[in-house]
Amino acid sequence: MNNITVQEKDNKIYSHIRKIWLIKKPEEIVRQNYLLMLVNEYGYSIDQIGEELVVTGRGSGKAQADFVIWKTIEDKQSSKTPLIIVECKSDNITISPKDYYQGENYARITNAPFFVTHNSKETKFWRVKKDRMPGYIEEIEDIPKYGATEKQIEDLLARLKVFKENEFADLLHTCHNIIRNREKLDPAAAFDEIAKILFMKVYAERHLKADMKNNIFTLNYIEQAEIYNPEYLSNIFDQTKREFGKDRIFGKDEKINLRINTIKAIIEKLERYNLSATSTDIKGIAFEKFLGKTFRGEIGQFFTPRPIVEFMVQMVSPKEGDVICDPASGSGGFLIRFFEEVREQIYKSVDMQYQMQKDTIERDERLSEEDKAEKLTKIYSDLQKELDTDRKNSRIWKLSNRCIYGTDANDRMARTSKMNMIMHGDGHGGIHHHDGFLNINGIFEERFDIVLTNPPFGQSVEKDDTIVDAQIEIDEETNTYYHKIYGESYANSIAKMKAAKGKPITTLFELPKSDSIKTEILFIERCLSLLKPGGRLGIVLPEGVYNNPSLAYVREFVEDHAYISAIISLPQDTFVSAKAYVKTSLLFIQKFTEVESKRWQSFLEKKRNEVLIEQNKERETLETILKDNKSNKEKKKEAKTKLKEIDNFLQNESRHLARIDLDYPIFMCEAEQVGISSTGEEDENELPQILEEYKKYQKDPKKYMANVE
Repeated sequence: MNNITVQEKDNKIYSHIRKIWLIKKPEEIVRQNYLLMLVNEYGYSIDQIGEELVVTGRGSGKAQADFVIWKTIEDKQSSKTPLIIVECKSDNITISPKDYYQGENYARITNAPFFVTHNSKETKFWRVKKDRMPGYIEEIEDIPKYGATEKQIEDLLARLKVFKENEFADLLHTCHNIIRNREKLDPAAAFDEIAKILFMKVYAERHLKADMKNNIFTLNYIEQAEIYNPEYLSNIFDQTKREFGKDRIFGKDEKINLRINTIKAIIEKLERYNLSATSTDIKGIAFEKFLGKTFRGEIGQFFTPRPIVEFMVQMVSPKEGDVICDPASGSGGFLIRFFEEVREQIYKSVDMQYQMQKDTIERDERLSEEDKAEKLTKIYSDLQKELDTDRKNSRIWKLSNRCIYGTDANDRMARTSKMNMIMHGDGHGGIHHHDGFLNINGIFEERFDIVLTNPPFGQSVEKDDTIVDAQIEIDEETNTYYHKIYGESYANSIAKMKAAKGKPITTLFELPKSDSIKTEILFIERCLSLLKPGGRLGIVLPEGVYNNPSLAYVREFVEDHAYISAIISLPQDTFVSAKAYVKTSLLFIQKFTEVESKRWQSFLEKKRNEVLIEQNKERETLETILKDNKSNKEKKKEAKTKLKEIDNFLQNESRHLARIDLDYPIFMCEAEQVGISSTGEEDENELPQILEEYKKYQKDPKKYMANVE
């Protein structure tokens, strides 16, 4: 079987199937490049493939399939049922079954058992279920190659939804076990070492020009390098530490605490995967599977369940340009889902821009077909630059490098969230190892449109938790770098930390009423302070925060700074699989703008004055008793107690009346099933329905609440 190449000349591209030169439009480039894959990789011959074939059927009109592939040349010549339909679609959208009804429709019309959906971003493979209604299809690992036997096709179908990420996840777990078995390390320590090697591999692939044909991060390459430099691996790790130095991911003196033969064994296992070239879907899902199995089963750490993460991200409606922070980032779940959601918005936006300009150009009768193609190719090329992660100030670059921030006080978690972001396609630059209560780099007050977090519960911040040099020291190079990006607001945020050196962390906050305060309470204030005016917060909190009488001051603090948008009560067993038994709820709030804050304070002041007038006569009498030297101690004590009662009444009543004046509804509901069982298995999930109800509520809250009542 002869291989083929893409042939171009004079702004035209050659169709090997139709044997004609076609105008080189972006869509044609995508199609002819995929033909190379079908011929060169899958082994199909040009003579058994049809291109731009008209298919007939109900509602199909003159619909044309990009490629129709028959099992043999004879089957094509005899017009027998084809094996595969290929549908090439818009180039910047993520492929999903609903987006590719057309491919399924063509496959059903022609009775083909397989179809492919393809663009330059990704390729997916589908099986048509003939015994099910249209719309029911199953994603499969691949399509049959030329000459596949019935047995091989059966084996392929038996591997439905067994994707390559399983292989990669298993490989990571194998590496983890190699470290544990050879070095006798506990699961947590073994994870730390494999994380170091993964970071080193990422560094090597990015900066040492690795690729699958000349991969410098292979055992063979490293052993050759060691002939000239016995410390080659140590040097590469030192360079890796410098690469991630600003994020404090590794200590200056950090080493890989493994014997050299163990390091090499891990490198040999990982060398067949180029992490720079592997699909982000495969890497991301694989790494999450590895994390879930390793952390929950062996390290005892838990992450926010994916259905909860998905729901919370959708509830705050992220959009391009939003800047997000998670000050207790854990594995980075909220940040990853935000990144994926906004990235998809950008892809769709770019695709829409192209389609709109394409429609305009196609309708312009003054242009020749060649001129149209030239203009479209230029437009397409320019728009693609906005999707280039490495192109500074592109839309994707800005998302990856200026919109996503997270920090975790645990170094293992900080490394985990950073690597998780890398595996999901980047956005890792804003992830730091640092105390979430303190400012660092781009994480400081009034910076964020969105804060999403699941903070640690039950721990306390004590008076001896003081701010020390290691938390605020910044070398001049790093300081200059971040000052250039964030300006004076960054300088002020760091100055605030330096001024608090040696003082308890709690002195930075308003809420602490004693020498000790629960972390979840302090995180509420920290999150509000990180938000810009009008910013949105979603936070997981124990239900005691909502109903414990002793925490009324916390609820009042929130009320004084933000609108409460929604409260969603979660089932008791939501986090049981992670050995967390506290019943929780999700709180969604929107920080007051300056105008809204003044309005609320004016309501409070007005009502306070009104209540004060009513209580004034009694207050004056009691104050007179306290000032009167002739009043006995018992009488003064009674007066003092009564005055305190009046002050409490004044505060509570004025707040109650101010709430009536502000008068806004709050979306509240109790979720019974949230996609995860008490054992950590997938379960029924009503959160998507709750999200839809919340969207209806947002359109007209008062009308919605009236209908519910």
